[in-house]
Amino acid sequence: MKRRSILSQCSKLLVYCIAGLICFGLSACGDECSGTGCEDNLSLTSDQTCSASTATKGATCVFGPYEWLVLDKQNNKALLLAKDVLVEKPYNTTDLPVTWASCILRSWLNNEFLNEFTSQEQAKIDLTTNVNENNQWYGTAGGDTTQDRIFLLSLSEMVKYFGDSGQLASGPGTIPWIDDTYNSERIAKYNGSATLWWLRSPGFINYSAAFVSADGIVYVSGSNIFDDYRGVRPALWLNL
Repeated sequence: MKRRSILSQCSKLLVYCIAGLICFGLSACGDECSGTGCEDNLSLTSDQTCSASTATKGATCVFGPYEWLVLDKQNNKALLLAKDVLVEKPYNTTDLPVTWASCILRSWLNNEFLNEFTSQEQAKIDLTTNVNENNQWYGTAGGDTTQDRIFLLSLSEMVKYFGDSGQLASGPGTIPWIDDTYNSERIAKYNGSATLWWLRSPGFINYSAAFVSADGIVYVSGSNIFDDYRGVRPALWLNL
């Protein structure tokens, strides 16, 4: 038991070191904003409200106070992802093993963030059943299936909607990230600068969660969950 405890502590320390090195090398890590409604992030470039006619795959449209990228459209529903990072939040606020089902970020998205929409808008947001897969490279438990109105993309959804080079399915090789021709498609901005953003999938242990770097590289190994400097790009299925 003592040896297992020591190994667990060493694994946690490794996550902290990786996260620190990544953050040190990316200038976007120092950019902060006090809340979801940061002025720069509310500058809408589209004047099209999300509807059956405007919410076509690859388009941008406005729903509520935010602009969204349409990732998919099925029958009378569209999968929307925030066009850019809306806020920076930790994945969890306690430094303990966690999954998407129990993390504080999921709770915030489905309560405080959801309440930024009017009751009429909330009625149009579909309740989505999310199967939370284990980490494809490390086998880390993804946790229980959840029902969410607002959620983050998973690793498999990331490659599905932003381009699949086959790296996620083929395994880690010698590096713990996906660096491919689709990097530019995954870049998101916060306050005008490219920044990192969370995925809901676990990293290589349950003290970490996968994320996308400011360069669009997907860190399958993840980053420390107890880290303020990761952006949030909410996703939802909208009934059109």
